[in-house]
This record gives sequence, C-alpha cells and structure tokens, in this order.
Amino acid sequence: MSPPPDVSTTGRPALGFGQVCNMSFGFFGIQFGWSLQMANMSSIYEYLGAASDQIPILWLAAPLTGLVVQPIVGRMSDRTWTRLGRRRPYFLAGALLASTALFLMPNASTLWTAAALLWVMDASINISMEPFRAFVADILPDRQRTEGFAVQALFVGLGAVGASTMPWLLGTVLHIHGGSAAGHAVPRAVRISYEVGSATYLAAVLWTIATTREYPPHDVQTFRAVKARTSGMVAGASEILHDLLGMPKTMRQLAGVQFFTWLGLFCMWLYFGVAVAHSVFHGHPGTPEYEAGIAWGGNCFAAYSAACFLFSFALPPIAKRLGRKLTHALCLCAGASGLVSVAFVTDRYVLFICMAGVGIAWASVLAMPYAILAGSLPPAKTGVYMGIFNFFIVIPEIFASLVLGKVLSGVLPNASSLVRLTGGDNRLTAVVLGGLSMLIGAGLMPIVTETTGSQ
Repeated sequence: MSPPPDVSTTGRPALGFGQVCNMSFGFFGIQFGWSLQMANMSSIYEYLGAASDQIPILWLAAPLTGLVVQPIVGRMSDRTWTRLGRRRPYFLAGALLASTALFLMPNASTLWTAAALLWVMDASINISMEPFRAFVADILPDRQRTEGFAVQALFVGLGAVGASTMPWLLGTVLHIHGGSAAGHAVPRAVRISYEVGSATYLAAVLWTIATTREYPPHDVQTFRAVKARTSGMVAGASEILHDLLGMPKTMRQLAGVQFFTWLGLFCMWLYFGVAVAHSVFHGHPGTPEYEAGIAWGGNCFAAYSAACFLFSFALPPIAKRLGRKLTHALCLCAGASGLVSVAFVTDRYVLFICMAGVGIAWASVLAMPYAILAGSLPPAKTGVYMGIFNFFIVIPEIFASLVLGKVLSGVLPNASSLVRLTGGDNRLTAVVLGGLSMLIGAGLMPIVTETTGSQ
C-alpha cells in the first residue's frame, strides 16, 4: 500500500541557522509541557488524595494515547495538504488543546478531573509531537538534517530543564507558597508553573507556525488521488498490522530491550518525585517538607535532562570506538545504577549524581536503538516501522500502569530483602525496580543482531 507522494528535498536550498532554530522552536514548548507533567503529575494526584498504589492506573492515559494517537496522526499528516501546510495544522490543534489542559490541570479539585485532564493533555501533546518528528525531514535538504535534529535536541533539553526547575525556583528561591486550608490543594508555585507552561507551549508552537513555511507536493492532484485510495481506518489498520507481523529480526530483538528500558523509565517518572519527598525530605502531602521534596525532584529531573544534553555530544565518538550495542548496554547500566542508588541516598545533593547516570542512559535511549534499527529496515517502510517501534515504548508503560500498583501493594511487601533496602516505602521500591528493569534491558543487548548497513 503506497503512501502519498512525498515532498522531495533534492536541490532544496540550505537554511540559515536562525531559520533552523525557528522551525525547531516549537519543540521547546512541547517539551516544557511534557516535563511539567512528568515531574509533577504524581504529586498532584497525591495532593488530591491518591494512595501510592493508585498512581500507576491514574497515569494510564499517557501510554494509551501514545499507542493510539501517534500512528494515526503520523499517517494523517502524511496525507494532509491545506493552506496552513502539511504538519502545521496538527501543531496548532495540539497546541491549543494541550495549553488549555495545562492551564486547567493544577486547578483540578478531584482525582477523576485530574485524570481526565491528563488524558486530554497527553492526546494533545501527541498530536503536536508526532508531526514535529517529520518536520525536519520535510523542510531541510539531506545535508542539513543532522544540524536540524541537533537543534531540535537543544530545545528539548532547554525546555526540560526550564520546566523541571520552575516549581523549585518559584517556591524555594522566590518563596511563593500557599495552598488550601485542607492541605490538599496544589501549591501556588506548581500552579503558576503550569500557567507559564500553558503560555510557553502555545507561544513556541505559534512561533514555528508563523516563521516556517512548508513545501507543497510537486503534484497536488496525484497526492490527493493516492490519499483517496489509501484513506480510511480499515486501510490504515491493515497496513500497520501487516508490517507488525513482518518485523525485521533486529526489530524483534530490540523489542525486549525497549520493553525493559521503558518500564524502568516509567517507574522513575511515576514515583521518583514522590519518593524523594517521602524518603529524603520526610514529608507528606500538605506539609512544607513534601512541597520542597517535590520541587527538588523537579531539579533532579532537570539534572538528568542537562546530563542527557551534554552526554549526547559524546555518544557518536564513544559508539564509533565501542560499537553501538556495547555503548547502549553500558549507558543503560549507568541509568540502572543511578536509580538503584537512590535507595541509599539521604543527602538531596547526592541525588544529582544518581540522575547524571539516568541522563547518560536517556541520551542513549533517544539515539542508539534507532541507529541500530535503521540499517535493518527496508527504505520504503522506514516511517511505518518507526511508528510500530513506538509500540514497544507504550506497551511497557501500559503494563506498569495496570500491574505496578498491584505488585507494590500485594507482592513486594513479602519480598523482605527489597523492603529492607527501601525501608518499606512503596514509592522508593518502584524506583529501585525501575533500575533493575533497565539492567535487564542492558543484559539483552548482546543478543541483538546489528546489520552491516547500520554500522
């Protein structure tokens, strides 16, 4: 089933650095919103009265929306051409919805309201994010794509650091405090951070929409004719299913690595902030210690984002020397060590060292699996298989959302050695489990077959 004719980049003029920044600036806003969610959503749930074993199921919206929305929106944007362009209509729609959900989220008064807004927010972020990944390939000539993706990574890192540190800056540095008398309201510092995030998300995406034009298909009539022949839910689902069943060998082997890697990351995102608030700051929802701990957890997220950004420059020479498989395995081991070591930390500043290991792993997770995979894919199916590869990110997240809470409340209390290590804190136990899961992912790397074409 052939896709609509694409826009060729052959012979296209190179863009200046400023224009490359313009086209990638929207990712600053997207990552700002995404990082606010990752660093603060579990604490918002606890402020609203959620128990530790309820948090995973309340996060279920994130992976479910990624599983459904990303392949659908990616396929739709491939087949779109309007006065606004090809990808930009999806940027705009996603930004309007996501910024609204970001603004409303910290003002939610009940758990079900917060969970519903998370669902809207995740769907909206995915609507914006998926087309952005194709934007660089659409606009830039082949010789400039490395620069384009590097600038995109720069704005991802800047957005993550800014969003992760903002609650701490507002609450600890500027001393902006306050909540409800009942003690369950989200602190003012977090509410203001979400309001700033809402405006930042929309403004950054609008900047890219306003400053970057898209190239139309060379033959719009043929584009629309092929779109009509290949449109429809049945055709799209049939194409994805066919390719899913025919995955290349390397992709099947990497699936296990991805499953355990992302299971580990999701354990961290769900529980790291609240684990720090409980075990390092000894706080509980509604206390100043808890608020300070959640804010410090945001700083730790900023630290791993900064480490990821810095280490990404070292990845290519390291991978050239050690090979991609060994490089990725070692990086995952660094991340696993960082997460497991959190159980032994009592000093908040030592957490930055732990998160440096996570940042090393995160840099590799964003690059090495895709570099290894690319050489095994037929060129005509690269887009479809990259979309399917996303399944092995969201499936472990769904697994964690459905199973992790039951494991923490029912199985692990009987595992005395792990309970002693974490002092019986379910939140800290989940973080340690995330590290162990990442270590399993590293152990699976030797079985991966890296084809000659991907070297």
